[in-house]
Amino acid sequence: MKTKFNINNLIRENIKNLKPYSSARDEYKETSGDMVFLDANENPFQNGVNRYPDPQQNKVKSQLSTLKGISPENMLLGNGSDEVLDLIFRAFCEPNRDKIITLPPTYGMYGVLATINAVENIEIELQSDFQPNVATIIGAQSEQTKLLFLCSPNNPTANSFKADTIEKLISNFKGIVIIDEAYIDFSKEASWISRLQEFPNLIVTQTMSKAYGMAGIRLGVCYASESIISVLNSIKPPYNVNELTQLQALERLSKPVAVFEEIQEILEQRDWLISELKEIPLVENVYPSDANFVLVKVADSNTRYSELIDKGIVVRNRTTQPLCQNCLRFTVGSQMENIKLITALKTLS
Repeated sequence: MKTKFNINNLIRENIKNLKPYSSARDEYKETSGDMVFLDANENPFQNGVNRYPDPQQNKVKSQLSTLKGISPENMLLGNGSDEVLDLIFRAFCEPNRDKIITLPPTYGMYGVLATINAVENIEIELQSDFQPNVATIIGAQSEQTKLLFLCSPNNPTANSFKADTIEKLISNFKGIVIIDEAYIDFSKEASWISRLQEFPNLIVTQTMSKAYGMAGIRLGVCYASESIISVLNSIKPPYNVNELTQLQALERLSKPVAVFEEIQEILEQRDWLISELKEIPLVENVYPSDANFVLVKVADSNTRYSELIDKGIVVRNRTTQPLCQNCLRFTVGSQMENIKLITALKTLS
């Protein structure tokens, strides 16, 4: 039987002893009413952004809580998911001592952040079906292995990991399991945020960059237990999500029907794109997709990449990634963009 999870065994000692910075807006939270604010050394001339933003993004969290069914106390917002991931490293991984596990081919920032934070990255390749090898992953952990990153749906392979596989990993990993759900809105699988109460060592990250179409505002969301969120809140910059980002997020979150309709159109275009790709001679394999992109094996990806560039189409060449030799990654575009891609591919020999 698994030992009871104790987050205090994972937090870095200097973080345990940290006295978090208290901003002016942390000390006086109420901003409504006819108050004179002389506490934050702000410029008094009103221009819409002369005041500091809400450090806890309460309005955005309230909207997300309604949409996701998760309490605001179980959320942390970041300047993109990359900031959230970096905070996780800084809270739980002691530089030059601790380790993480990643499963290539996967999102490259996990490894980059490990290097930046002086944390060893144990890479365990996915199996040929792009699924994790549970026994190898569990066998590779030690007392210094703090984090396990699961990108599901995975980038660049586009597949989701099997639910029972993920559950085995969460149940048997002694550290924290981070499930990166950047592409979950395009997946048939349910989000793991609905099971946070079952697994105290689980963190789920999502983003407004993909399904919500707001990559430019840089807003990532972390869902986890209140104890984990409390730790991350203690080390985040006081005003890490700016006022303009919060306003844009609120506007977009208020239009769930429009977002849903866009997702449905992307899914329809994904199905059409896959069916068309399978008919093109230079395409050797079209992998199943649970995301808003498709991984495709072609004859000589380097040449095909250059040929598409010459035709004004930019795709991603993933041939250098493990298990992805001669693979191109196609984002699902608009109908006209997808037609242009297929038309171009049909002219290549």
